[in-house]
Amino acid sequence: MITTYVFVPGSFSNSFMFGPLVREVALHGHRALAVDLPGHGYAAGYSAAYQAPQDLAAWATAPSAQAGVTLADTVEATVDVVRRAAAHGPVVLVAHSRGGLTATGVANRVPDLLHHLVYASAWCCVDTTPAEYHASAENAGSVLDRTIGAAVGNPAELGALRFNYRTGDPAVLAALHEALLADGTEAEMLAFLNTLEPDENLDGGGMADRADPATWGTVARTYVRFTADRSLPVELQDRFIAEADRAVPGRPFAVRSLDASHVGPLVRPGELAELLVGLAG
Repeated sequence: MITTYVFVPGSFSNSFMFGPLVREVALHGHRALAVDLPGHGYAAGYSAAYQAPQDLAAWATAPSAQAGVTLADTVEATVDVVRRAAAHGPVVLVAHSRGGLTATGVANRVPDLLHHLVYASAWCCVDTTPAEYHASAENAGSVLDRTIGAAVGNPAELGALRFNYRTGDPAVLAALHEALLADGTEAEMLAFLNTLEPDENLDGGGMADRADPATWGTVARTYVRFTADRSLPVELQDRFIAEADRAVPGRPFAVRSLDASHVGPLVRPGELAELLVGLAG
């Protein structure tokens, strides 16, 4: 039977960003698709004030399609896709970045539908919450805080995080380049930024959304470390792996490493695709 690879995007992202990786996996002879989580993709709800010329004052209060979206909503949407894909054969669920929160929820809920679970430099909460991991020593090397100059509006009023990825501020663009694609060119970085959406939901989950050894722990898992990641530092990736292995010692992560930035393997997907197709068996 042909394996189906289902890709789950991270913050401010959608199915479009996986286009090159989906193509590479498909050219290896497998089915591949990417999920648009609720309020993303063509449902992202762009405001005319975000267009050029931008009206940042108006956009700062424009309604968000992410208002009220929860982690449970993203899990539900992905479970539906996985269930439909599993009717045709094995499913490999691949999460990138914040998409790991959703993938963990899916594996907690429907482990029997997953042939393999892959975290590609993705969040994998085992012992504590995303907020506490974010404040941890292992996350000290992240430069994401330096991108805060792209933030627009009040999250509490919007019900969402809002970032202006069309900014022309050189300092903000430099911080985004370092955080996301330090191993890429400026042209690649700008092209990638133009795949991102401006809004993201506020629900990162809590203690109840951690990996459950009784269900999640039964699924074969691989963690792909991005060792040059300046958004999700490799030290935090290694903490996720270590905690998961302690929680489920009988089924530890298979660990692979790529010398890559946070989104480098999405822009140049050849090596990651080769690694992923090896899991089909």
